[in-house]
Amino acid sequence: MKHHRGFVCLLLLVALGQALGQSADRPNILLIVSEDNGPELGCYGDPYVQTPVLDQFAKKGVRFERAYVPQAGCSQSRAALLTGLYPHQNGQIGLATWKFRLYRENTPNLIRSLKQAGYRTGIIGKLHINPASAFPFDFKQIPSSNFSRKKLGDYARHAAEFMGQDDEPFFLSVNYPDPHRPFLRQVKGLPRKPLDAEDVKPLAYFGIDTPELCQQTADYYNCMNRLDTLIGDLLKALDRSGKRRDTLVIYMGDHGADLLRGKRTSYEGGVRIPLIMQWSGRAGFADSVRNELVTTLDLMPTILSAANAPLPGGLAGESLIPLLAGNAGGWRKYLFTEFHLHSAHNFYPQRTIRGERFKVIQNLQPDTVNPGYGFTINRFFAGLQGELEKSESIASAYSLMRRPPEFELYDLKNDPYEFKNLAGDTSVRYQFDLLKTKLAEWRKATDDPFLNPKNITRLQAEITASIRDGKPDKKHLSLNYWNYFFE
Repeated sequence: MKHHRGFVCLLLLVALGQALGQSADRPNILLIVSEDNGPELGCYGDPYVQTPVLDQFAKKGVRFERAYVPQAGCSQSRAALLTGLYPHQNGQIGLATWKFRLYRENTPNLIRSLKQAGYRTGIIGKLHINPASAFPFDFKQIPSSNFSRKKLGDYARHAAEFMGQDDEPFFLSVNYPDPHRPFLRQVKGLPRKPLDAEDVKPLAYFGIDTPELCQQTADYYNCMNRLDTLIGDLLKALDRSGKRRDTLVIYMGDHGADLLRGKRTSYEGGVRIPLIMQWSGRAGFADSVRNELVTTLDLMPTILSAANAPLPGGLAGESLIPLLAGNAGGWRKYLFTEFHLHSAHNFYPQRTIRGERFKVIQNLQPDTVNPGYGFTINRFFAGLQGELEKSESIASAYSLMRRPPEFELYDLKNDPYEFKNLAGDTSVRYQFDLLKTKLAEWRKATDDPFLNPKNITRLQAEITASIRDGKPDKKHLSLNYWNYFFE
């Protein structure tokens, strides 16, 4: 009898050890996504913004200095994150609210893969991808964009509810509305000490400084401060759950700020984002800053690898786990982004490559007016023309943005804000030609549908057919690109 009891105890200990091992091998995953902000955080060196929570989070985690999204748009960035594919590969090339969608609902995605691996999956905040049914979350709360910032405390409250449900490993995506426009200076006392125009300078990549830009920048920073407080509440909820040490926590912005030369562009202000991770006890996930070129396409393979789940074939990114563990050999030398459109107002396809120092933007409808220029300037920055004319170099940069040539070349070491196009400079001809070659190879390797100019023409015609009273009308927009892009 004693031997029997001893054997039973041994079995229980083995089972407990296996359970603990499985828990350690299959971490919870908390993905925190903010909306419309670049790396304007204290930990990234911004001198004005107040983000103490994220600064401390970065200090104890790994911060990626050169992290990018594949396209500077909400739906496009989020779909790329959750499918591990570029927008031109998955079909979500424009906003879901403008009828753009995945080519196929059965495209493999992160949520399905995690559910198959035994994870509970939840989302708080908007998904913003068509069709939503392709992402079978177990738990859903606050599905709207919530740009009015109602009941902001509910994000942490719902997260606490989900995290405390049971002991199965979980994946939870929490998507905050800040700092998307409108830039609300203060919401229910947050931030506690809002900044004013005289407290800040405009972001450097604007190239200009006006009282109006200072005010917009200050209120953008106020949104960032409020976001920081809310993320602090969320991390406290994770701590109270007792699951912090078993959780891989990822924070990212979905693309750059909705300001000049940011969102809806291929400039650094649009595609470069903050990306910070923490994972207790894992090599490389603490007290470090990485300078490799990384993309949010790397997050799906990273998360699935962390979860010991199989990876679908054909993913565009690479797991960051080997890189952070010290295996940096063979990491990418080039990083690619793209643009198609946001809403139907601003169709202007671009393809981009950057290396260690130089960056090329290829405009697929060159020497035509980029409708995104007027869309941004007229909506948010009317009256700037006189200010632009005060500097010849800045005026030239904005003129090029409005009507770009086929190729733009920038030296990000000496010109990090992309004010001087070097495409005609013979002293950098070798670098220019090399990047153009690599870009063409990538477009072919990823089956870019816009290698066929007829696809650009057909999509443009569908958008043009929707125009009423001088602008696209969503009700009259009839899209069919998912059927003809790969004919």
